[in-house]
Amino acid sequence: MTEIVRQVPSISSTAAQHVVAAAIAAAQDSGQASAVAVVDAGGNLLAFRRMDDAALQATQIAQDKAYTAAGFGMPSAQWHEFLQQDAPLAMGAPDGIERFVPFGGGLPLTLDGRVIGGIGVSGGHWSADERIATAGANALG
Repeated sequence: MTEIVRQVPSISSTAAQHVVAAAIAAAQDSGQASAVAVVDAGGNLLAFRRMDDAALQATQIAQDKAYTAAGFGMPSAQWHEFLQQDAPLAMGAPDGIERFVPFGGGLPLTLDGRVIGGIGVSGGHWSADERIATAGANALG
């Protein structure tokens, strides 16, 4: 008989807060007002902070970048290349996948090769968001 229940590792609330704090510190160091979100392995918001002067839209974009990264288990920036190489996917994914963000700033959070969550950053150019998200992800060690 196959197992009925499986256990999925997921980032803890304490670790998620630590990741957000590290990303906020990186954003402050870079002078970029940002929103930072961390979701668990199921895509549920676990930790969030929006800095003063961060754009209103950054709130939802950061959460959706984290959701995209955790849900697909890959950085959100990788979607740009995928979409360029696959016309049907490019036509369907942006409007057909809820909360899908195909540009940088979202990273999966992993432990021992398994996705335990995702981080999303929004507030500047996607490349700057990506650097700040990396600083947050690196806080996991």
